[in-house]
Amino acid sequence: MPEIEIGQVSDFFARPVVAGITLTDTLKAGDKIHIKGHTTDLELTVESMQINNVNVTEGKAGDAIGVKVPDRVRPGDRVYRITE
Repeated sequence: MPEIEIGQVSDFFARPVVAGITLTDTLKAGDKIHIKGHTTDLELTVESMQINNVNVTEGKAGDAIGVKVPDRVRPGDRVYRITE
């Protein structure tokens, strides 16, 4: 499936397991994403996201969002939106 790069991981928080992502394109709740790095390779559906601890349904380029992830990610990992 084609993928479009939409951002980069800027932070990782262990409790709760959340990735801080700086967006370079839009991302909506329900989108499928792929987080890829040297030791990271995760695919997930974005169930919810937050900006400044407030739930939002969409993030735009330049936003710093938080997304729950099933496993550890690392700063610098690339984030791709999977297009069907």
